[in-house]
Amino acid sequence: MRITDHPVLTFTKGREVNFLFDGKQLTGYEGEPIAAALHAAGVRVLSRSEHLNRPRGFFCAIGTCSSCIMKVDGQPNIRVCVEKLREGMVVETQHGRGDLSAKL
Repeated sequence: MRITDHPVLTFTKGREVNFLFDGKQLTGYEGEPIAAALHAAGVRVLSRSEHLNRPRGFFCAIGTCSSCIMKVDGQPNIRVCVEKLREGMVVETQHGRGDLSAKL
């Protein structure tokens, strides 16, 4: 599920790290976007639309849309397409707009 060879781009991998996604232990590479690690692990639904509960996946990959907002280390509304993966992160599916007072 990961692009390893490309005719134009080169990919440098960080060290392999562990993180939790919705209580499940996953691995990825340090410094890669969280969404890339989730995609490589087979996770295709990153959030759901607020009103109709439609699934949203990896869309723009540049932090412009809100299709990938998740709760990361207790902080809501993190765009995981641009947030870099670190060892021990706790990533959770966010339901709704997120509770902004949770970390205050």
